[in-house]
Amino acid sequence: MLLPAKTEVARHLELYRAWERMMLAAPADRAARGNFEDTGYTLCVLMGKRCAREAVHAAERYLSVGPGARRRDRAKGGQANGRRPAKSGRPGRSDGLAASPVA
Repeated sequence: MLLPAKTEVARHLELYRAWERMMLAAPADRAARGNFEDTGYTLCVLMGKRCAREAVHAAERYLSVGPGARRRDRAKGGQANGRRPAKSGRPGRSDGLAASPVA
């Protein structure tokens, strides 16, 4: 069975979490919700799962990063790779989507 590159899975999982936080902070923001759903769909495709929640759990298992490890990383001073979400809706995208929340 072909497995996705761990770097791609990690990148999309990070995007999913960032858009999730933004969507939960501003539930009426259609761009944030749309991008959150798009990253969830991408994780579904990468992990071969039918729903985003299953895909997230599969990605975490694949990367051997459980929820406890993420909490420990944040407690140490931020996200695992030190990047922070950017503001959504930055200009410059021609496809109508907001810019990635991960800079």
